[in-house]
Amino acid sequence: MSAYTIGVVGALGVVGGTMLEVLEQRKFPIRELIPLDARENEGKEISFMGEKLRVREAKKGAFAEMDAALFAVGAEASLALAPAAVSEGCVVVDNSSAFRMEKDVPLVVPEVNPGAVLRHKGIIANPNCSTVIALLPIKPLHDYAGVKRVIASTYQAVSGAGIAGLRELEAQTRDVLEGRAPEPKAFAHRIAFNLIPHIDFFEDNAYTHEEMKLVRESRKILDAPELMVNCTCVRVPVYCSHSESITIETERELTPEKARELLAKAPGVRVADDPARLLYPMPVDTSGQDLVFVGRIRKDISTDRPSLSFWCCGDQLRKGAATNAVQILEILAASSARSTSTAR
Repeated sequence: MSAYTIGVVGALGVVGGTMLEVLEQRKFPIRELIPLDARENEGKEISFMGEKLRVREAKKGAFAEMDAALFAVGAEASLALAPAAVSEGCVVVDNSSAFRMEKDVPLVVPEVNPGAVLRHKGIIANPNCSTVIALLPIKPLHDYAGVKRVIASTYQAVSGAGIAGLRELEAQTRDVLEGRAPEPKAFAHRIAFNLIPHIDFFEDNAYTHEEMKLVRESRKILDAPELMVNCTCVRVPVYCSHSESITIETERELTPEKARELLAKAPGVRVADDPARLLYPMPVDTSGQDLVFVGRIRKDISTDRPSLSFWCCGDQLRKGAATNAVQILEILAASSARSTSTAR
């Protein structure tokens, strides 16, 4: 397989750092790795494949020598830099929300809609982390029974808010245990020993932007514009791994037994569902790896319509962001290798 020159924009952030780890762990074929970050971080060093690499400034003109770049920055920075990178001949896999709902930008979960990658025009969008975690188990059930409605509640770890979220939970936990009043900074309210039913800004319909991401992105990825989705997103005092309680209504009957059978064969999914042995997905067991664990699979007893409930957990820094982006790169690399072989 050919080797590629890859950039990571936001290399010093939590997601950017995880992208570096995943690239190394999955042995992506890299000729040169170029870390980029904000101007004030230029010259700092990161470790990759046993080497120290100096961080460059992420700016226009920095992408000409790259085959592809993973973007782990906010929407504003992506909007400013991603089109410039494309104009310089670089394919962008963007983790922000900047391009996800653009008609000509593929929004991809490789286990769900891998073919969309090859329809790109320079930019490929990574979905929101909670969307990725939800759709891995929903996809095989949808293929079998036709999911028509989704009701989801997400319980999202503080690392979803980056380094600031992690530090705030640590500091506030110490404050509470030592009798001091915590001061919220990264979150709207105290997060230590608390839950906050508010992530991102509130839209006009009283749902948060985070909640509406799951609505809009699920419809686009599944190519199901009529899919009914209702979501509540909650920030919880957990370091890593998002958890989700999901109920699906289907067009055809889907028993818990059949769902377990389908999920056991689904890529990217691990069934952890044995209540008699107290086995079910938990954040502590799903952090630091790339599978979405699914359990508590049961019939929805609130309705006579075909409906099923389950609980899932996944590492939102890895499969919810970094690993998903690297998997997209792998599809691009495999496609390039096939094209080269065909040309020969």
